[in-house]
Amino acid sequence: MLKRAVWQGLVAGLTGALVMTAAEKLEQRVTGRPDSYVPAQVLARLTGLPEGRQPRWQNLTMHYGQGVLVGVLRSVMAQAGLRGVWASTMFTALRLSNDQILENATGVGAPPLTWPRPELLIDIVHKSVYAFATGVVADALAARDGAGPGQRHAALRPGRHADVGPLDRVAARRA
Repeated sequence: MLKRAVWQGLVAGLTGALVMTAAEKLEQRVTGRPDSYVPAQVLARLTGLPEGRQPRWQNLTMHYGQGVLVGVLRSVMAQAGLRGVWASTMFTALRLSNDQILENATGVGAPPLTWPRPELLIDIVHKSVYAFATGVVADALAARDGAGPGQRHAALRPGRHADVGPLDRVAARRA
């Protein structure tokens, strides 16, 4: 399961990052908001690259690198049986958290509650676009492998019940 989750997540994450970038470019045309170089600044701090005016390649490396790598988490969710709108909603919080941890830990960003509300809304919308686009691809790829362990467990008796135990190890490994 894990090997499939990795390659499927890389594909799903790249797709999500591409869709998010397209949505950002469209939004920037409408709002006139300039490109953000926060991803490049975070990469410079994480790697020890020179700070200052970051080249576009650093920005794109961090922007797409994060999207691709975090996509693996969404793929693991899909392989486990966490699929659909609910899973993509949960994943949106993971994607936002990933950004905020890196930005705040490096001192490049500030906690979102301190941001101007329009800027915060734009960030949430874009990360949601990423999360749902990544989810569509991750779910479709995982569905080709069949139901995940969580889905098979739920099929025993829908809902959460104390008298329905976990799948046996053999059944759980078939995922």
